[in-house]
Amino acid sequence: MPNTADTNPNTIPTLMRSIVLNEPNEDINLLDTQLPVPQCTGNELLVKVEYVGLNPVDAQFAKSGFCTWQYPHVLGLDAVGTVVKAGKGIFPGVGERVMWHASVGEQGVLSEYAKVPNYAVSIIPKQLASDKAATLPCAGMAALISLDKLSVTEGDTLFVEGGAGAVGQFAIQFAKQRGADVFTTASKRNHKLVKQLGADVVFDYNDKALCDKIRRELGPQGFDAVIDIMGGESTIQNIELMRFCGRIACLNPLPNFEQQLMYRRAPNISIVSLGGAWLANSLCAQQRMSFMGNLLLETVANGEITPPEVLAVDFNANAVSAALNNQLASGFTGKQVVKIS
Repeated sequence: MPNTADTNPNTIPTLMRSIVLNEPNEDINLLDTQLPVPQCTGNELLVKVEYVGLNPVDAQFAKSGFCTWQYPHVLGLDAVGTVVKAGKGIFPGVGERVMWHASVGEQGVLSEYAKVPNYAVSIIPKQLASDKAATLPCAGMAALISLDKLSVTEGDTLFVEGGAGAVGQFAIQFAKQRGADVFTTASKRNHKLVKQLGADVVFDYNDKALCDKIRRELGPQGFDAVIDIMGGESTIQNIELMRFCGRIACLNPLPNFEQQLMYRRAPNISIVSLGGAWLANSLCAQQRMSFMGNLLLETVANGEITPPEVLAVDFNANAVSAALNNQLASGFTGKQVVKIS
């Protein structure tokens, strides 16, 4: 499909290439199409999208749909691009490179252009490549929110489930900055990676004796805190590995808990929801995502935090469909990033 953008960077076309979901489906079959370029009002910015980072939540909702979506729906939440239109006096202005995590309830960012409120974006440092910036929003912000909700401080024992995933990689590094002792799980081929990121102890998540080995390593007290990435039955297992009144941050829907487990462990359960900032129409929460974006960009640009490896994906429906199916595969490492322009 030909590029609809004019070769003059100051010219904004009326139509743009987009990748859409016509209806939710288990196979994640997406379509290439053209849509009108979004019209901005008030403090909204029009951004020429350069890269889009893919996340497991994109794949999950492609299968199930989302209650507020109208179809065809443009997928994608993590975007990097250059501002091409901004109202008078609106910051950042035209020409600035920005990064943001978009609203799950609105049209996504797998398009040549997207609109976003100016207070929700973060400006990308000149020394940081755009594709690396696209790996940061969803995974990095989820890790930071988890650590804040868990109040992780020096000396805490923290269990990061799935340390080789994007959220896990960020969580390990930021937890070590806070002085925590970090335990994690990963497939054997990824043990070296998570060790390099700072994990103190790594377990093979395929080990049938995993819980027994964790208890032998940790002792009888249990973890102070857990970042529960997988959800489902593993949430129950993670609570069993916590100390009495330990803290757990859950990134996926909760399972049904037995009352006896709740009495015996009395866990402090926190829910991590980036989409909630938009769905609750919380301006403060949306601005906080911008602040977290600034922190992620600064620490990566300064070399304090290492982002996941960039795995390039072509900007077409077949390639993105395959990449989203890959997002849900176990043992997935790196970050799939679609090059838009």
